[in-house]
Amino acid sequence: MRPLRIGVQLPEVERDVRWPEYAAMARAAEEVGFDSIWVGDHLLYRRDGRPERAPWDAWTLLAGLASATERVALGPLVACTAFHRPGVLARTAAAVDEISGGRLVVALGAGWNEAEFRAFGIPFDQRVARFEEAFTIVRRLLTGERVTFAGAYETVADAVLLPAPARRPPLMVGATAPRMLAATLPHVDAWNIWYEWYGNTPEGLAAANRAVDEAARRAGCDPAAIARSACALVVLDRAARERPLTEGVRPLEGSPERIAAGLRDLAEAGGDEAILVVSPITERSIRLLGDTLAALGGSSQVRDR
Repeated sequence: MRPLRIGVQLPEVERDVRWPEYAAMARAAEEVGFDSIWVGDHLLYRRDGRPERAPWDAWTLLAGLASATERVALGPLVACTAFHRPGVLARTAAAVDEISGGRLVVALGAGWNEAEFRAFGIPFDQRVARFEEAFTIVRRLLTGERVTFAGAYETVADAVLLPAPARRPPLMVGATAPRMLAATLPHVDAWNIWYEWYGNTPEGLAAANRAVDEAARRAGCDPAAIARSACALVVLDRAARERPLTEGVRPLEGSPERIAAGLRDLAEAGGDEAILVVSPITERSIRLLGDTLAALGGSSQVRDR
């Protein structure tokens, strides 16, 4: 069986969470053996008849978490390129990577939640075209290029990142649409899929992986060069109801051994990384999941049997 890295998403809008709790959860994740920690990038939720809610600014949180931890990788899940000018986004990412000592994953997407775009005066039209231009600028700047680009939506003139970044952080895209895949797969290190998009099942992930393989070949790149990252819903307590169960989604739940078995199945389906979306998401939950990591033989240690 292929190795499987295990990450965890910290709270987004399940409840109001203050900085001391974020820092404690991040340290707990590092202590019990998670490979990475992730935060959502959203401005405002207005849907489902629920009260308005929003997470803290993702990049500010990541900078703080980079200082509060020493080992884990960290990143946005995923950063919306529309929320910042692409040159500024690249500068921010470079700074967070510096603070973390080279542990940032720059995960990017086009965004989908129209309510937050409208609320903050961000254009929602032509999202993929806008993303393509922003992505081009961000990736080229992070590679160390001096960039001049004049598109329909984004323009930079002789832009350069200074101080020069110590490295080009890995790029990840969170998307399934063919046009998004065509624009990004030749340039990214990893592809991510949200659990609702594949039903949280190994069969769904295997099918999505095949689609990415085909898209990579059409884009002229090697499918094997693109790591596969899957968000995986883990329910530790159904009574908590922090994250509503979506119809058609089969959560991982039960004993640590049973959850570990579900993660092994995702590895068999082609997953290189599983990012756990946990209900409820608390420091206690993260520490309990240390037993699941132990059942896997430790994070990144899913081995042939």
